[in-house]
Amino acid sequence: MSDDEVLFRPARELAAMVRRREISPVELVETALSRIELLDSRLGSMVTVDAEGALEAASAAADRAGAEDAAPFLGVPTAIKDLHVTDGMRTTFGTASMAEFVPNYDEWSVGRLRSAGFILLGKTNVSEFGTVPYTESALLGPARNPWDLDRSPGGSSGGAGAAVAAGLIPVAHASDGGGSVRIPASACGLFGIKPARGRISNAPQYGEQVGGLSTVGLITRDVGDAAAMLDEMHGYVAGDPNWASPPDRPFAKDARGDPPALRVGLALSSPLHTFGAESLDVAQETAELLTGLGHVVEPIDLPVTEQLISDFRTLWTARVSALPVDPDGLEPYNRFLFEEGASYTAPDLLKALTSAQLLARAIVRAALSVDVVACPTLTRDPLRIGELEGLDHDATFAANIDYVGLTPLANLTGQPAMSVPLGTSERGLPVGMQFIGPPDGESTLLRLAGQLERATPWAARRPALNPRR
Repeated sequence: MSDDEVLFRPARELAAMVRRREISPVELVETALSRIELLDSRLGSMVTVDAEGALEAASAAADRAGAEDAAPFLGVPTAIKDLHVTDGMRTTFGTASMAEFVPNYDEWSVGRLRSAGFILLGKTNVSEFGTVPYTESALLGPARNPWDLDRSPGGSSGGAGAAVAAGLIPVAHASDGGGSVRIPASACGLFGIKPARGRISNAPQYGEQVGGLSTVGLITRDVGDAAAMLDEMHGYVAGDPNWASPPDRPFAKDARGDPPALRVGLALSSPLHTFGAESLDVAQETAELLTGLGHVVEPIDLPVTEQLISDFRTLWTARVSALPVDPDGLEPYNRFLFEEGASYTAPDLLKALTSAQLLARAIVRAALSVDVVACPTLTRDPLRIGELEGLDHDATFAANIDYVGLTPLANLTGQPAMSVPLGTSERGLPVGMQFIGPPDGESTLLRLAGQLERATPWAARRPALNPRR
C-alpha cells in the first residue's frame, strides 16, 4: 500500500498488520505525520500535533507488536477532540483563554484509547467550547471539508471528521452534545455514533452539568471500527451520574450480524425546521433500501414542539454560563450565550430542566412504537465557511437549530444515535441518515448499520483532496 492508501484502511486491519509485523507502528505514525504536513494546511483539521511523543509511543509499540497480550489496536494512530483533557498535550477548548493549557491527566475516554494501544498524534479542531455545528473558532481557525474546501466539515467535532475523511487518521475520538458527532459524520461522508447516555464515562469529571446532553462518541470510516472501539471505551466509573446496561455481547459482533426485521419509523417533518428536497430524496431512497432488506418502514410523528427549542436553549446557555472563564474572553456569540444563561434564575433552570425531561419521556414513548427512528441527519448540504457571519445572535441560534434538524433529540433523551453515509447531493457532497435507537440500544443500531454497509458499501468513497507527492 502507498502512503496515500494505508490510512484509509480500517483501524482493525492496520492493527492486524501490526500484530503480524507486516507494518510497524513507526511507519504508520510517520505516514500520518507526513499526510498531516502535506494536506492539513488546507484542511485545518489538526490544531496540536505531538510528533515527538507519537513517534516515541510508536517505537515502544513496535517492541510489543505480536505479543500475545498486546493491546487490540496497538500502534494505530488517532487523535483526540480538543474539548477533551489529554495528559501532557495542549487542550484549548477552542478558546483564547485556554490557548496554552496543558493538563496533567487523561479523561476516561482518552485513557481507554491509550490502553487499547492507539497512538495519540494530537488534537482535532473544534468550535469554541463546542457550542455551534461548524468549526470556525477565532483561536484555531476554520476546519474545512475535504469534499469541498469552501464548506464546513460540521461541528463541533469538525476537525475529527475532516481528518478521517482526508485519510490523515483512520478513526477519531469525538463527542456529541447536540449532534456534534453525527453532524460531521454526515457532512464528511463517514459513520458516526453517539452512544447511549452513560455508556462511556466522563470521569474524572462528574458528567454533563445540565441535562446530561453530552457524551463521547466516535467518527470512523466503517461500522466495524466504531463497534470495536466502543468495546474498548465503554464502562462505568464509580460516582458516574448515569450508567448504561452492560452489553449482552461484544459490539463488534453486532456489527458483523444482520438484525431481525425491524419496524423503522421515518420522521420527515417537525414544526421546528424543514428538510430540504435532497435530504428528503435520500430519506426516500433509504426507506426503499430498508424495505428491500426486509424491514417495515412507516411514518412516525414525534412530539416535538416549540417548547423543545425554549427548553434546549435554556439548558444550552446555562452550560455556557457555568464555564469557569471570563466571558470577556469569549467570542461574541458565546459571550451572548454566557450572558443569557447567567440571566436565568435557579427556578428558571429547574423549570426548563423539568419541562425538557417531560418532553424527553414523551419522545422516547413515541419512539418505542417502532424499533428505530430514521430521518436525514442534516436539513441540507454542509454550511459554507462563514455562511452565518453577519447574523445577529438570535438569528444565529435559529439558523443553527434549523441546520441540525432532529439531531438534538437523542441528546435530550439519552438514546443512542448514529449517522450513516447513505446519499450524495447533486453537488457531490455526502448526505447522512440519522438513526435513533431504543434506550441502551447500540446493539440494534450497529447491527442495522453493518447490514446497510454490506448492502451499499461506502468506505471506498473518498474526496478528491488526496494528491500524491
